Order: sequence, then C-alpha cells, then structure tokens
Amino acid sequence: MPYARAKHAFGFCDKTGFRYPLRDLVPEYQNGVKTGFLVGRDVFDPDQPQNFLGRLKINDPQSLLNPRPDTSQAASRALFGWNPVWNPIQYMVGSVGEVTVNTTNGV
Repeated sequence: MPYARAKHAFGFCDKTGFRYPLRDLVPEYQNGVKTGFLVGRDVFDPDQPQNFLGRLKINDPQSLLNPRPDTSQAASRALFGWNPVWNPIQYMVGSVGEVTVNTTNGV
C-alpha cells in the first residue's frame, strides 16, 4: 500500500508533542535499537558511544611481559663535547664538601 507524500503533511514529536513537518521527524535510537518514537531534529538525542562499551573486545594490557631496566640512564645524563669544537663543559667536575668561614671583628 503506497503512502501519501504531501509537502504540507505534519506530524507530532513523540518526545515533546510539538508539531513538525513530517519529513523533519527522525527515528530515535537507544542502545542501537529503534525505540519506535519519531522525534524532531532539534530534540533528537544521538545514541551515545558509551552505551556500546561492552560490545567491543578491547585488549589494553598495562604491564610488560619481560621488562628490562634502562641501561643507558648514566649515558643520557653525561655531558659531552663535540670535536673539533671544544666544549669546556666536557671537563667540568663537581664535588660535595665542607666550607669553613671564619669571621673576625677587625674594626
């Protein structure tokens, strides 16, 4: 049975009850399934992707099977100079020690 297609036909939104042109009513979905409601385009609420979280297999491991320590840590902290350009930072030496300060009242 063919349906009538008139450009002036109208329908009512199942969510708000407002009157819309029939061509502006769209089906509403919930969890990927049509609910049977026809709603206006301005009140249409798209189906949220969060509702489909359990339907997809996701493998996101957080640990490593055979972890290895970083052996280049000392090398990455070293300072270097590039030859033929001499870099004085290459020969920098640091140490920790004590300092003694004597003050006298020489006035």
